[in-house]
Amino acid sequence: MPLRRRWKAATRRLRELRGIAGALLSTGHPYMAQIVPVRRCNLACTYCNEYDDHSAATPIEEMLRRIDHLGRLGTSVITISGGEPLLHPELDQVIARIRKTGALAGMITNGYLLNKERIERLNKAGLDHMQISIDNVMPDDVSKKSLKVLDQRLLWLAEFADFHVNINSVVGGGIANPQDAYTVSSRALDLGFSSTIGIIHDGSGQLKSLGGEVREVWERVRKLTRRSYSRFNGFQEAIANGMPNDWRCRAGGRYLYICEDGLVHLCSQQRGYPGVPLAEYTTADVKREFHWEKGCAPNCTISCVHQVSYIDHWRAPQVPHPPRPKRPQGHSDLVQLH
Repeated sequence: MPLRRRWKAATRRLRELRGIAGALLSTGHPYMAQIVPVRRCNLACTYCNEYDDHSAATPIEEMLRRIDHLGRLGTSVITISGGEPLLHPELDQVIARIRKTGALAGMITNGYLLNKERIERLNKAGLDHMQISIDNVMPDDVSKKSLKVLDQRLLWLAEFADFHVNINSVVGGGIANPQDAYTVSSRALDLGFSSTIGIIHDGSGQLKSLGGEVREVWERVRKLTRRSYSRFNGFQEAIANGMPNDWRCRAGGRYLYICEDGLVHLCSQQRGYPGVPLAEYTTADVKREFHWEKGCAPNCTISCVHQVSYIDHWRAPQVPHPPRPKRPQGHSDLVQLH
């Protein structure tokens, strides 16, 4: 690995540790926020409910304001998602603004729009982390996010990317060939990336148990990717067994999901609450949601929310949430909490 990359990896790790230390010392700020700069996607995976094929990108001035609001709240990690974030014409400015707040800058992308020039731009903007989900070896009717299409992009990332790259393989949700997950993870590790495996949830982010060949592949990939964070907290194990998890979801407090309209939601699968503009979200809101339990938590499969919440698994028992306030007339809740 070039010296430049080693240095950037070391400084990135120090910043990560500093963010975790800050989260351990204080519960009054979000640790991670996911923010959507554009809901439009260039693909149409059948299991995904987080995109459309027509939305315009959020104007850059508004995106920068939203990033500043997350900085005001003290957010440690800001991850750009979508839709497909690389469709935003000023994405480099968004990443640079995230870094200016002091937060780590991450991105979840399908990888289709990557090339050598684009990777160098992401380096220059200051991207820290990238995750690409690859669903199969050959594209099919369920997903076009295939290793066949993306392998050249992975080679470019291995050669040019200064940021950390994680490749996420998946099982469940109509994936035709479960064995593909092992092939994808093996390729990722061979190229020097980290690799994780996920279980595709239903439309409300709830669990589905695994069995047969799918379970066997999941176990093989878990052994292959034994450094995965989720291996030691048991969350994914319970999901695979179709068993509920006993945990304290800190969504709305430690984790925020900011949709393309700039509204704060608990997560991508539980949109509608609190459903208020990010500019109006305060430290008091963060502290309130930190202490209120979420009825959908036992059967949740949203591992990023769980991993963020796991920082505080040992403290601050939660209390039952009061009834949800009615949303203003004309508001459409996409998914209601259980």
